[in-house]
Amino acid sequence: MKLNSSSTDLFSPLNMGALSLANRIVMAPLTRSRMGSDGVPNELHARYYAQRASAGLIISEATNISAQARGYALTPGIWTEEQVAGWKLVTDAVHAAGGRIVCQLWHVGRFSHVDLQPGGAAPVAPSAIRAEGQTYTENGMMDVSMPRALETSEIPGIIEQYRHAATCAKRAGFDGVEVHSANSYLLDQFLRDSTNKRSDQYGGSIENRSRLTLEVTAAVVDVWGHDRVGIRLSPVTPDAGNTPLDSQVMQTYGYLIEQLNRFQLAYMHFVEGATATSRVVPENVDLDALRELFKGPFIGNNNYDLELAVNRRAEGKVDAVAFGRPFIANPDLVRRLQEGAELAIASRETYYGNGAKGYTDWPTLAGQP
Repeated sequence: MKLNSSSTDLFSPLNMGALSLANRIVMAPLTRSRMGSDGVPNELHARYYAQRASAGLIISEATNISAQARGYALTPGIWTEEQVAGWKLVTDAVHAAGGRIVCQLWHVGRFSHVDLQPGGAAPVAPSAIRAEGQTYTENGMMDVSMPRALETSEIPGIIEQYRHAATCAKRAGFDGVEVHSANSYLLDQFLRDSTNKRSDQYGGSIENRSRLTLEVTAAVVDVWGHDRVGIRLSPVTPDAGNTPLDSQVMQTYGYLIEQLNRFQLAYMHFVEGATATSRVVPENVDLDALRELFKGPFIGNNNYDLELAVNRRAEGKVDAVAFGRPFIANPDLVRRLQEGAELAIASRETYYGNGAKGYTDWPTLAGQP
């Protein structure tokens, strides 16, 4: 698709809360499984993110808020001093390259394995309902473990994990944080009545099932201020764990979004369809109707190409667009989209592991990795 200067404002600046973006192209969070077992970023990761700093905003790969939050080996953390120092390398490099980066705060909940948990404990979840599928451990792919239901008395500790991680992210030099309440991980597990069978104040009604996401958001806003906090939602994605959708998607997520408006967040980041697979949604779900409920900047995500991004922006359906996989092989994706240049395609073998190979060795249009 060829653009002329008046065909779209995707490449124009945008303010989302206190975040000043050079353009409306966002780098989506991308798990790349290139950390050590300590979850500490290093110079390799700093180079990777800095190479992609021409994005209006980078959302970091999903970052564990605690040792308990881990569900995959070789993913980063943001709860230890060493991790803070490692991420400071990344944020300094991104800022030196003129970019903006926020940290996506992640707790996987039930989608984990005992080998990944402190002391080999069971993963935690709203209810003791096992997810489907396998996860990556340091001993290879393993079936996810049976979780245990969190005690009501433990939930303030979960909120404190988010607060601590948000504080660590601030010290690491991020420009803000994103609450990961999507993709069937812990906060989404509390939202959905398919995975939440609790009888306390965190289960049952839509109001109760939304409570944890709202309390976590309040804690993070308390650390950062409302205008540097975003949130990610995915009302109709089944993964991770082949998780059944909520029985009342529109009512549940509609209520949550209306409550989130109280915070005046920097943005809402929305997975439109099933993550990384399809934009198809069930007949009884209208994601644009949910989008219209949010009173702030909206980032659309999922299988976007330039044409779809231009059209959705022209219709006023999005304020910015998040691209994921295209950023893997195209560190200068913004320039390529703007110039109508051909995009490189990364093979799936390059997604995870392998160190610098398939990570920091992709050339730009200028020929420089």
